[in-house]
Amino acid sequence: MHLRNIELFHAVLTTGSITGAAKQLNISQPAASKALQHAETQLGFALFSRVRGRLQPTPQALLLRDRVEKIIHDMHDLRRLTLNMSQPSSYPLRVTCTPTLAQVLLPDAIVLLRKAFPSVTVELSTQHSAVMCESLALQETDIGLTLQDTGHQTLRQKSLCRGQVMVIAPPGWWPQSELAQALPVTALANQPLIGIMVRDALGNLLQGHLGQLDPPPRTAVAVQTYQLAHALVAKGEGLALVDPFTAGCGDAKSVQIRPLKPHLDVVLYAMYRPDSPLNPVQKRFLDLVRQLAQRRLAQK
Repeated sequence: MHLRNIELFHAVLTTGSITGAAKQLNISQPAASKALQHAETQLGFALFSRVRGRLQPTPQALLLRDRVEKIIHDMHDLRRLTLNMSQPSSYPLRVTCTPTLAQVLLPDAIVLLRKAFPSVTVELSTQHSAVMCESLALQETDIGLTLQDTGHQTLRQKSLCRGQVMVIAPPGWWPQSELAQALPVTALANQPLIGIMVRDALGNLLQGHLGQLDPPPRTAVAVQTYQLAHALVAKGEGLALVDPFTAGCGDAKSVQIRPLKPHLDVVLYAMYRPDSPLNPVQKRFLDLVRQLAQRRLAQK
């Protein structure tokens, strides 16, 4: 199938009619109908049959659908990439990061950056790490900040600082005298624990330690973000294992914080494209993020 026929096939699948497909592709209805007939002649089988006034895909068309949708998705990605490549070199600082880092590091970093570069414009967004990698690869953003080792082969990953996994608990859970002491992971046995459904290296490591406890922690609630775990702990729902930035976000009295024993590293990474050398504004921004992160970790 020619690329134009693939676009037409997908448009008919999406709209259910030749008229709708023609409008979507900005061509006339007769032209769309003729192109579809030509494609079916070349293929040697029908792609659609008319059922109660609408075009329904034939069994052969259904077999093609997944591959066609992937081609269309790749075409959209290609258009986005070429559009971003055509932008002028003076494009603003474009940063994407995880929600927790956006809350605890980005505001101060941007304020300080704007003092050093008053004329710079900034675009900020929050994304989970997998989407972040795609956004960077497509040149929709320039710098990503994450606490995950993504292992993305086409992106450069730079360590900015290291912290450790923390245990957070509702106010008054531990005596004040114990807050400076690390909490052994064995102390979590049979304790109410907010589950974290994060499929990364750190999450797997934590599950490995927790899986050895007997009896295991009591997990009635599981969440997909560390921020939500923090909010539930503050409401008294139990304990949670989180990164040090999540542990320190919000009101200082909202949760109690203790380091976990054994010490488990949490690394703040900056990601960017290796074919795009960092300019002075981007370098200054990462320096500020590093300084602010290290300062915050030193307060723990």
